[in-house]
Amino acid sequence: MTFSVHGLAVSRGIAIGRAVLVASSRADVAHYFVDASKTDDEIMRVRVARNAVIDEITRIKLDLPKDAPHELAALLDVHLMLLQDEQLITGVKHWISDRHYNAEWALTTQYELIARQFDDMEDEYLRERKADLEQVVERILRRMRGVASPMQPLRQAGASRKESRQGLLLDDIEDVPLVLVAHDISPADMLQFKQSLFAGFVTDVGGKTSHTAIVARSLDIPAVVGARSASQLIKQDDWVIIDGDAGVLIVDPSSIILAEYGFKQRQGELERERLNRLRHTPAMTIDGQRVELLANIEMPGDTPGALAAGAVGVGLFRSEFLFMGRESQGLGKLPDEEEQYLAYCKAIDGMQGLPVTIRTVDIGSDKPLDKLAGKAQDGHLNPALGLRAIRWSLADPPMFLTQLRAILRAAAHGRVNLLVPMLVHASEIRQTLSLLDHARAELDNRGVPYGPVQLGAMIEIPAAALTLKLFLRYFDFLSIGTNDLIQYTLAIDRADESVAHLYDPCHPAVLRLIADTIAECNAQGKGVSVCGEMAGDVTMTRLLLGLGLRSFSMHPSQILAVKQQILRADAGKLKSWAARVLASDDPAALLQSA
Repeated sequence: MTFSVHGLAVSRGIAIGRAVLVASSRADVAHYFVDASKTDDEIMRVRVARNAVIDEITRIKLDLPKDAPHELAALLDVHLMLLQDEQLITGVKHWISDRHYNAEWALTTQYELIARQFDDMEDEYLRERKADLEQVVERILRRMRGVASPMQPLRQAGASRKESRQGLLLDDIEDVPLVLVAHDISPADMLQFKQSLFAGFVTDVGGKTSHTAIVARSLDIPAVVGARSASQLIKQDDWVIIDGDAGVLIVDPSSIILAEYGFKQRQGELERERLNRLRHTPAMTIDGQRVELLANIEMPGDTPGALAAGAVGVGLFRSEFLFMGRESQGLGKLPDEEEQYLAYCKAIDGMQGLPVTIRTVDIGSDKPLDKLAGKAQDGHLNPALGLRAIRWSLADPPMFLTQLRAILRAAAHGRVNLLVPMLVHASEIRQTLSLLDHARAELDNRGVPYGPVQLGAMIEIPAAALTLKLFLRYFDFLSIGTNDLIQYTLAIDRADESVAHLYDPCHPAVLRLIADTIAECNAQGKGVSVCGEMAGDVTMTRLLLGLGLRSFSMHPSQILAVKQQILRADAGKLKSWAARVLASDDPAALLQSA
């Protein structure tokens, strides 16, 4: 019987194939107590398994093929970092020594404890690192049971090429494609995924910034994550269609549905070929309006992907990723000036003369970083409204000055823009500018060369969007962070599933704040860009063009699709239509009908 499962669309395209299921190792963990005389043996079992996993992932990283996505090495590093995390190791020892839990029970108990801490984090990317922790625990459990990686036998699992329940004929297909269905997939397993016949994958958990989504986009593989109970509803060897555009899985499709999606799949492949031909085409509207398409990156190693996608610069380098996970890597507290300087220089060199916009550290009091920085503050009921982003930087001037000096020094090697997140008060602006002047003075006193920077501010709080004239007196450009702007405007926690349906980029208030910001910047001749998810959403491209936006910054994988929309648009004609959308009580309806 045909049925559908809905999840999150994270990587476009259509995949059709037989389901290959990967079971969770935590589902049937035994729970029992051990004698006091056996606790050391239990601790040793965990230690041996963990060390074996460390060796395995280290080996995988060293053997990465040249064509492996650059994101994969970084994600493997995250797993190595978690494997050596002191909180995980100490906690497991506690449950075994003090409570006499068996090794598997102790490991899963400590996982649940740490997982709750991840759940409380405000930042979506950091919150989804819980999935990485879960995969690390899964890997250790498999080692303790002597079970190989679940990816290794999968090629055989789908070897049977029988006809489907609908009697579909497969004589013209030499090898029936496989689609992977799992609770989750680790970065290490993703490497074997890339080298297999898998045409797409589905996971029960994950979000748009989960590692599975990141790797799927980098590989350009159709994927749906967060599909809840997909791995329980789908049976081994079921026919499955993955619609990566709509976030839908169709299980046991009829001949008619299969034919329809087969046609969509072929159309999608042709479309991708056409998009690839646009890589070197300037982004310009029909009426001659040139548009700047920039890339969002997390690490210096992301620059090759940005260039390959045709980005004309980096619109958002999230520098906080240089600050995260320091303690467990044994790297001391925070990255010093030299380490940051070299990282920024690597990104600048990687972009081959194109501009790089570096955002100062955007991390909050609820993040793992705080313990290292000595800023831990327990009891925050809502970390989104606490000590985060520029507030955290201004609360720790030595740390902020270190970053500012590193960015200024890197600016001597290329075109650098300095972007400050979450400003809202005039006093914060003045403090930031004063510290920037102080950083320059310190470099002058040391005789260290540095370069000029264009100075920008993030508009991600309604109060900032409503006081634009203040910001434009001090800044060369503004960058609209739509993710937080929507969240703060609508008082919606994106991570709270009970209100997630109210998170609406098309809400009239949100669109008005964005439109006014673009209009004011254009009126004053100041640069303005959108760097949130809205910039890479092709359903919003024409509206943003109509509102006067000429600079978009997004994940590199989204650039070509957005460019195609731009090449087909007449910005002049879109202006009046965009005004009607703004005036509407139901902007989403007008967008869908356009």
